[in-house]
Amino acid sequence: MKYRTIDDLDFNGKRVVMRADFNVPIKNRIISDDTRILGTIPTIRKLLAKGASQVVLMSHLGRPDGKVVEELRLDPVAEKLAEILGFNVPKLNDCIDVDIPKSAKVVLLENLRFHREEEENNELFAKSLSKYGDYFVQDAFGTCHRAHASTDSITTFIPSCAGLLLEKELTIMGKALENPDRPFVAILGGAKVSDKINVINNLVKKVDKLLLGGAMMFTFYKAQGWEVGKSLYEPDKVALAKLILNNEKIVLPLDVVIADRKEAGANTKTVDNFNMPPDWYGLDIGPKTVEQFKVALNGSKTVIWNGPLGMFEIPEFAKGTNEIATYLSKLNATTIVGGGDSDAAIRKLKLENKITHLSTGGGASLEFMEGKVLPGVRALELNLKKFSKL
Repeated sequence: MKYRTIDDLDFNGKRVVMRADFNVPIKNRIISDDTRILGTIPTIRKLLAKGASQVVLMSHLGRPDGKVVEELRLDPVAEKLAEILGFNVPKLNDCIDVDIPKSAKVVLLENLRFHREEEENNELFAKSLSKYGDYFVQDAFGTCHRAHASTDSITTFIPSCAGLLLEKELTIMGKALENPDRPFVAILGGAKVSDKINVINNLVKKVDKLLLGGAMMFTFYKAQGWEVGKSLYEPDKVALAKLILNNEKIVLPLDVVIADRKEAGANTKTVDNFNMPPDWYGLDIGPKTVEQFKVALNGSKTVIWNGPLGMFEIPEFAKGTNEIATYLSKLNATTIVGGGDSDAAIRKLKLENKITHLSTGGGASLEFMEGKVLPGVRALELNLKKFSKL
């Protein structure tokens, strides 16, 4: 994988158009999680420190489907950027055919997805975006798995490079997947085997152990012929789960926290994995499993975790996720947590500074772990060839 980074280009006196991922939760103009905004700040500051005359930022927010949706305007993001950077960041009312104020050091364009051409990867739309900069900087890892105008086609028009956040994501996760310090352990949670099957198939070839939790473990229980009660499972994936279980690296939970309903205040108890009553829901890994996972993680040098181990948004079913998160934070290892929910669990426990890397990627992290070449990264590689003589 070869692409330019910020250090490979001379930004002195140059305008930069930069793709960021400001797809953050906003309600009543209040941003409840500014992690993705904070992740972009080092790149903005470095570009300005390298003499860039202006940085024009662009991002999507939500799914407006090519229409203007007032609640999905990026004004609160511009306000947050100004607060962090310490100077005014104008937010324009559109992302194409707008006049950029020359005096502004940093400018934010309006939501890219107000135009359907963004998701269509329209070349004319991309060309319009490219006119805002002499160089394009891609720093939105979370959108690199999409071949959109602002992640793909734009790189055909101007010299491009990876920003600091994108470079960090690709470097840390890339090393873990291709040349990990061992033992290398992966933890996969979440609801569905179908969402993670390609990740499982790719990781099981690379790791020393693969720990499975979350609701998807019940599909594997079914593959063993065990009762799963009313727990979520995928009947059409049972045969596939049976095949996967032939690999000795797979570690299945020993016990389950079950409840008579999926809500706070429910009656709960813990049962062994093969001993679930038919009318109860499995909603978390049990204490035996927590200890089982800790033993598997003990002494590991690289750990990747994607997906919570139970219905962690309800306190009664968060213990497994919380205990493994806390244990992970104390390991002398490279620890990588990717995926919105497991990432949220780490932040809720205020352990973000004790984890090597919290990925901003979501779907991009998953596809990277599947071993796929991300379109946004591939575009940077092709750009290096196209604009080789700089």
